Amino acid sequence: MFLKFSPQSALDLEEIGDYIARENPLRAISFLEELEKHCQKITETPEAFPLRKDFAHNLRMAVHGNYLIFFSVEFDMLRIERILHGARKIGELL
Repeated sequence: MFLKFSPQSALDLEEIGDYIARENPLRAISFLEELEKHCQKITETPEAFPLRKDFAHNLRMAVHGNYLIFFSVEFDMLRIERILHGARKIGELL
């Protein structure tokens, strides 16, 4: 399955990296790598993750630490829609 990041999720990754880098630049790099690997792993069994119809019809969610990875699946493509910290007001951001 092909993995694609939406423009908004790419911005989310950049913001996450910038936030972590303020305290620990090396950890920012390794954490972003972990997030991207987790996103790639989701492509193996996307149906294993719960649908979040409360936010959108075809939206699923995976958890990585304190972060929520929202994604959709269309045919052979998994698209990462947003990556948000769980403490944020998710409903307002989706």
